[in-house]
Amino acid sequence: MSSTASDPARRVDPLPVSVPAARLMAELENILRSLPRTTIVERRPDYLRAEARTLLGFVDDVEFFLDASKNLLHMRSASRVGYWDLGVNRKRLEMIRSELRRRLG
Repeated sequence: MSSTASDPARRVDPLPVSVPAARLMAELENILRSLPRTTIVERRPDYLRAEARTLLGFVDDVEFFLDASKNLLHMRSASRVGYWDLGVNRKRLEMIRSELRRRLG
C-alpha cells in the first residue's frame, strides 16, 4: 500500500497535515514505537522508516515522508515477500492515520 501508487487497489490517500513537522514526526514515532514487533530503523526530519515483523516472522517495511510544500504525509507499508498480505498493510496504515488524527486534533 502506498500513497504514491498509481494502482487504485494498492493506493491509500496521503494524510493532510497542519501541524509543525517536528510534532508530526514525534507523534508518528511514538505511535510506531507502541506497535508490537515494530522497530524504527531510520529517522530524518521529513522521513521515518520502520520494520514490522509478522507473527510468522516476515518483515513488512513501513515508510512515511512529509511533503512540507504540500502539507501531506505520504505513507507506504509493504511486505518484503509475497504478493497477498490479507490486508494487513492497509489496516496498519489506516490505524496509524486514525491515531495521528486523534493525537493531532
